[in-house]
Amino acid sequence: MGSLPPPPSLSPSEPSKEARIDETTLKNLFKSQQSHLNFFFQNLSLPQTLAFARTLLSAAGTIFFSGVGKSGFVAQKISQTLVSLGVRSAFLSPVDALHGDIGALTPRDVLVLLSKSGSTEELLRLVPCARAKGAYLVSVTSVEGNALSAACDMNVHLPLERELCPFDLAPVTSTAIQMVFGDTVAIALMVARNLTRDEYAANHPAGRIGKSLIFKVKDVMKKQDELPVCREGDLIMDQLVELTSKGCGCLLVIDEEYHLIGTFTDGDLRRTLKASGEGIFKLTVGEMCNRKPRTISPDAMAVEAMKKMEAPPSPVQFLPVVDHQNVLIGIVTLHGLVSAGL
Repeated sequence: MGSLPPPPSLSPSEPSKEARIDETTLKNLFKSQQSHLNFFFQNLSLPQTLAFARTLLSAAGTIFFSGVGKSGFVAQKISQTLVSLGVRSAFLSPVDALHGDIGALTPRDVLVLLSKSGSTEELLRLVPCARAKGAYLVSVTSVEGNALSAACDMNVHLPLERELCPFDLAPVTSTAIQMVFGDTVAIALMVARNLTRDEYAANHPAGRIGKSLIFKVKDVMKKQDELPVCREGDLIMDQLVELTSKGCGCLLVIDEEYHLIGTFTDGDLRRTLKASGEGIFKLTVGEMCNRKPRTISPDAMAVEAMKKMEAPPSPVQFLPVVDHQNVLIGIVTLHGLVSAGL
């Protein structure tokens, strides 16, 4: 097999040796962007913004967002933020809308059109079609006296000093203020709707916050054949396989009716061996177990189990799960909680 040729030292897409970015240049760019954003904050009309937020809050149907290019990406992001907060929202592609997707619009809906210039051809073509469907039209633009704002029911002006781009062309500052504006209004709706942590979590079941507010101990505990159980009369040395094979780091000591008597950990094993030496061969689990272990209910929140494990006087790696009659029904481990994403 022949050897591969060496890679070229400089591909056409790589910058030339003369291209450099120094710390001062980068710092000045961030300062300039900060200044442009401050211009937006200082000149944004709160009455316009309030009217816009109230329009979205009172929408009886779906809040659609539309835009082209970079503004289209921002429109999708704002819509997704609203959806995650429990608000009915969707992105409507202006091109696809003119080829059938406009059928989703109803007189109960609000259509928000994002455009820096307000002269985006695709949006201007969409306006009369959306108006024919009876939707309420809102333009969000940054150029005064534009065609799109004149064609809509409401306009919000986003003050733009200039783009950070040296040529004042690349849409980097304009899209930043669109995003800040849209997401801030979204949070205003969240506050107005009194969204609770539980409701927010229900919309994010795979996220850590969602799991911490949704998952219960019974959802993450080991049970039945996974439990390292033994009786208090069992010899410690006879239960080593049970202690090590179930991956819990402990034995759960029970009586004939499965009531929890205590726990015996691998740490207890080391301490007993050090203190008793060969005498450990005659000791029973019941003689050396902890008869007052921390326990938890299966209906407790999983995050509560983690807090209980970490509580003073010293952290533990597991909690037996018992019902109201102290019957053992499971075990929850720190490893299990971490694996569940908590």
